Amino acid sequence: MIRECNVHGYFSDEPLCPACNDEGKFIMRSGERDSMARRLALILRHAPEKFDLEMDINGWIDIKDIIRQFKKRDERRYHWLRPHHFRAVSETDPKGRYEVRGNMIRATYGHTVEIELDLPTENIPSSLYFPCGPEEVDALLEAGLIPSGRAHVHLSGSIRSAGDAGKVHHDRPVILDVDTARMVASGHTVWHAGVTVYLAESVDPEFLSVADPNDPEMQILTAKWDEEE
Repeated sequence: MIRECNVHGYFSDEPLCPACNDEGKFIMRSGERDSMARRLALILRHAPEKFDLEMDINGWIDIKDIIRQFKKRDERRYHWLRPHHFRAVSETDPKGRYEVRGNMIRATYGHTVEIELDLPTENIPSSLYFPCGPEEVDALLEAGLIPSGRAHVHLSGSIRSAGDAGKVHHDRPVILDVDTARMVASGHTVWHAGVTVYLAESVDPEFLSVADPNDPEMQILTAKWDEEE
């Protein structure tokens, strides 16, 4: 459920505002949010044309056009939908998947459609991380990283977040360390997309290594996997 505090804005999955314990105003149910988010992912990342929507070169789509198409396809389900619901979903998403500016919304990462990114490129961490299967390690260290099914290589801001992403596909993912400090110094661009997500067009093998198993964050992650087995 999403609610809105008059002072601190939108909050989700909590009965009271976490900043001031205000009950806030009801905005939307969890089921409504999840249904809307699934459709937004399809529209903003993969196939806006399926909803007869136009996306600009930077991935933006007019919110009012999306509302119009949602209601056209399912008026009963989305009769309540207004522009502020998009801002509520965007501002409460824990991974920062969406960005709203004025009357426009876009996905910040996960695109399979080709767009020109105008995301922030400042203050990129000196190291980022990429999860892979044990059988992929040697090939990736030799050939580097290229997009697979997406428009960009997706990198994680921490070993933990890379491990969580890797567990979706592998029981024990291997975490690769990406030397983004040297990448940027060599003229490559890295964009900051979601909260812990960063994007690159590719990563050359010279910037890759296996994460140090003695890194404290790596040890915590390994201990967590041991407990789960």
